[in-house]
Amino acid sequence: EVQLQASGGGSVQAGGSLRLSCAASGFAFSDYAISWIRQAPGKEREGISCIGNRDNSTYYVDSVKGRFIISNDNNKNMVYLQMNNLKPEDTAVYFCAAERGWCSNWLGGKNFWGKGTQVTVSS
Repeated sequence: EVQLQASGGGSVQAGGSLRLSCAASGFAFSDYAISWIRQAPGKEREGISCIGNRDNSTYYVDSVKGRFIISNDNNKNMVYLQMNNLKPEDTAVYFCAAERGWCSNWLGGKNFWGKGTQVTVSS
């Protein structure tokens, strides 16, 4: 059974940090790219970061560059998103999703989606 589970969300004040985790099982983790995607209230889903587990290539959307860091542990089938200097506009439900191969696009082509974790940033 394929499982992707995001965790680590919470409530913080602006300028604070959180570390999200994405636990994967049931598929060949090292052959996939894992993306973090968020959805703010009343807004469309937005892909914000991706890591290719084959070569550890990383990608970030401009709004999180320099603040968020994506990393993986292929031995543990885990992907992390370290979020620093959080802003109220980062408030959203954060999901992780897997696509076979490489980071190809932010939202499409995902083979598996996990349930999200809520991040709330207060000013």
